[in-house]
Amino acid sequence: MFCLNLARIQKMMKILVVIAVVILLKSYNPYYSSVPKNYQHILALAFAVKEINENPTILPNISLGFHILNSYFNAKMTYKATLSLLSTQQRFVPNFSCHNQNNMIALIGECFSEISANIAVILASKKTPQVCLAYKRSSRTRKQIISPFLYHMVPNEAHQYMGAVRLFQHFGWTWVGLSAVDNDKGDRFLQTMLPLLSENDICYAFIIRLPRWSYVEELIQLLLQHWNSYAIIIQKKANTFFVHGENPSFRVLRILLFLAHFTELPPLEKVWIITSHWDFTSMSLQKNWEMQTFHGSLSFSVHSDQPLGFQEFIQTLNPSWSKRDGFIQDFWEQAFSCSLKMLMEDEESACTGEEKLESIPGILFEMKMTGHSYSIYNAVYAVAHGLQAIYKSTSRRRSLDKRNRLLLQNVHHLLRNIIFNNSVGDTIHFNENRELVAGFDITNWMMFPNGSVVRVKVGRLESQAPSGINRLFANLPLFFKRTLVLLIIFHVSIQVLPRSVCTDSCYPGSSRKKKEGEKFCCYDCALCPDGMISDRKDMDACVKCPEDQYPNKDQTKCIAKLVTYLSYKEELGIILATLAISFSLTTCSVLGIFMKHKDTPIVKANNRTLTYILLISLLLCFLCSLLFIGQPGKATCLLRQTTFSIVFSVALSSVLAKTITVVVAFMGTKPGSRMRKWVGKRLANSIVLSCSFIQAAICTLWLSSAPPFPGRDVHSVKGEIILECKEGSVSMFYCVLSYMGSLAIISFIVAFLARKLPDSFNEAKFITFSMLVFCSVWLSFIPTYLSTKGKHTVAVEIFSILSSSAGLLGCIFSPKCYIIVLRESFFMVPMRLQARVQTSLQNSLRFPVLCLA
Repeated sequence: MFCLNLARIQKMMKILVVIAVVILLKSYNPYYSSVPKNYQHILALAFAVKEINENPTILPNISLGFHILNSYFNAKMTYKATLSLLSTQQRFVPNFSCHNQNNMIALIGECFSEISANIAVILASKKTPQVCLAYKRSSRTRKQIISPFLYHMVPNEAHQYMGAVRLFQHFGWTWVGLSAVDNDKGDRFLQTMLPLLSENDICYAFIIRLPRWSYVEELIQLLLQHWNSYAIIIQKKANTFFVHGENPSFRVLRILLFLAHFTELPPLEKVWIITSHWDFTSMSLQKNWEMQTFHGSLSFSVHSDQPLGFQEFIQTLNPSWSKRDGFIQDFWEQAFSCSLKMLMEDEESACTGEEKLESIPGILFEMKMTGHSYSIYNAVYAVAHGLQAIYKSTSRRRSLDKRNRLLLQNVHHLLRNIIFNNSVGDTIHFNENRELVAGFDITNWMMFPNGSVVRVKVGRLESQAPSGINRLFANLPLFFKRTLVLLIIFHVSIQVLPRSVCTDSCYPGSSRKKKEGEKFCCYDCALCPDGMISDRKDMDACVKCPEDQYPNKDQTKCIAKLVTYLSYKEELGIILATLAISFSLTTCSVLGIFMKHKDTPIVKANNRTLTYILLISLLLCFLCSLLFIGQPGKATCLLRQTTFSIVFSVALSSVLAKTITVVVAFMGTKPGSRMRKWVGKRLANSIVLSCSFIQAAICTLWLSSAPPFPGRDVHSVKGEIILECKEGSVSMFYCVLSYMGSLAIISFIVAFLARKLPDSFNEAKFITFSMLVFCSVWLSFIPTYLSTKGKHTVAVEIFSILSSSAGLLGCIFSPKCYIIVLRESFFMVPMRLQARVQTSLQNSLRFPVLCLA
């Protein structure tokens, strides 16, 4: 950025403007001086007429001629020139033909739509067709409605507006400046362009209106009025400048750029996108002015080609043609800065006539045919082919001999449907709006310090929209030549592809956040929230990943989640399965020991039936834990919780039955105790069956109402899909746990009360300790179960099953196995003592208490 001293600049500008005006007034007439580059239009016309007259297949025995008048870019002069064409030779008498005169078949008009419309107003009365280089004006304008004889050698101008949008999108330019000529044409341009930009997510940074300069005396006012536009262009961040204007406006802009070199303003380093209305032309005064500002510009131009022989025709030019060509003298003097007059001024050198056109800077004159010249070339051929069609008709030839006026009407009607291929091979024809059906070339301009100009076609814009498109210029295809698009040259100060954005792109992983009070192209970048991604630049909002995917670390893409469950292939599953099998084998060993020593007092004293039931239920508990390992299925989910809860309830019921039986047996030893009738196997069996039935009933209700089912948890652990068994009914799940806890607490209380009963094999102490272990395990299970996620939840559940079951197995049966296996001498009790104890119990209870087997 830079600081503008506006007061100083304005003061300097006034001085520079005065100097510029003095120079211009000294060098030029009140109207525009001719632009040397436009002389090629005349040469294209003469070359086309020469080709047609020398071609025996087109209009044989008929010679075409032409007459050229200057419009001076002025409506008044245009009317005068047109009326002179329709008047008697050398007399300005419109509508009267007092003498013999040549018949004007058609008129090739200007490249300015206003001037062409002015001409058409007069020609309409004579029904004379006009083939102009101007774009069709809006149908809302009055002059267009009364001009049915006006044909346009250019396609619809709206095509290039959409082409510019495609060009912006191709290079990622979303922040552009707009410039339009300050007249009705510029208004129509903005009315069309602004909605197109908005619809395609492109913003304009500024709009500058360029003046049309018709007279020198307007220069001071225009330069002072529009000088601030230069500062606006520099200060804005937009590096792309889309310009819609006319050649006179371009020359005004060149004056602004020229005067800017004498101020503190830096040079413009922008990418210029130019419509086909403009051409890089200069007056001879400007030929040495710097053109590097426009180096690397891209322009749209009506499709053109190079007819064979045109450059050779140009090279034959000689100022000696001045008798036949009223323009060549002015062109030659301005192009070569010399004088053809006999009396030469001191500061000018004499022209030799041997000057080479190749030496003229490209900004003044080009050897290759330009787009405007190519349109003039085709316009001449269009009129010639219309005449050719007329003269091929013998019936019409007779009528023409009688009334020449019919020729004009016939040319007009035939031009509508004319179609032909020119000498280059391009097809020339008009659409229903009398516009040329053609595309646009995209040209890259290279301006060199020595004034030479090189233009390279880097792409094309097809003007034919697909059928069914409501808007004619929608979905226009834009093509680039692969070999040239990579070689597009931009301004000399731009070493890489220029960027023209209000805000740098929001990279993947973030989204755009609108700035208050700014255009939608100006925004902040916000990181995506957790669980969301953005996989492209400049996304308006982050998107959520599907349930089976999760964002990567940078939140730029979704990654498939890993399907997990506690399997036999992982270490944790192997360890838990090994523990379950080990405890199962241990239980089988204990069961085998008890069955082998079933007749020993210690086995008999602990109720063999209940012992076997307890050991078998513990064995099944260990095996039930294997149902929790592996991929959950419908069957395993139904069996996991219910099977374990019923089997473990049987184990707890057995422990409770063993404890109650001992307590009841000792309570029954008291004289007159009513508890004697409860002593026996029926009490133990009833306790086991009733307690187990209640748990089975709860599980049945659970399975019938809301059974467990296999499900997927995609939210608990990031990046994982957990295959698990859903409880179905959480309340029923906790009812099952509560019931087992109730059995354990009752068993603990009863065992605690019976821990001091006098018996050598009283296991109440061991049962008490085992219930303490069980309660400790399951009390710690609940918070751990709720706090863990994924397969670790299943591992906690398996560990709790194994721990509680192993607690019962170890606490209750370890002492017994120790006595049975390692201390067999303990069973060699004096028979008399044993018999005494047993006799006393039988006398008191009339039923064996300890030997219940």
